[in-house]
Amino acid sequence: MDFGNISVVLAQVIGALLVLVCFLLAQAGRVDPNAYHYLLPNLIGSAAMTVTAVINHEWGFVFLEGVWALVSSWGLIQRLRGKAPAVVH
Repeated sequence: MDFGNISVVLAQVIGALLVLVCFLLAQAGRVDPNAYHYLLPNLIGSAAMTVTAVINHEWGFVFLEGVWALVSSWGLIQRLRGKAPAVVH
C-alpha cells in the first residue's frame, strides 16, 4: 500500500470538500461569501488541491486551483483590511 499516494488523495478530497461545501452554502444563502468562514476554507482547500496537482503533474488543475487560491487570498486580504471583497458567482 502506497501511503504517500493515500495522503495526496486524502488532501485532494478534503480540499475539494472545503471548497464545495462553502460554495454550496453560499449558493443556498446560508453563508456570506465575504465572511472569514467562507474565505479561509476556500483558501485552504484550493491551496491543498494546488499542491497535490503539482505533485501529480496535473498542470491544468494547478492553474485552476492556483487561481482559485489567489482569488481567495485576495478576498481574505481585502477582508482583513476592513474592505468587503467583490463577490462574483
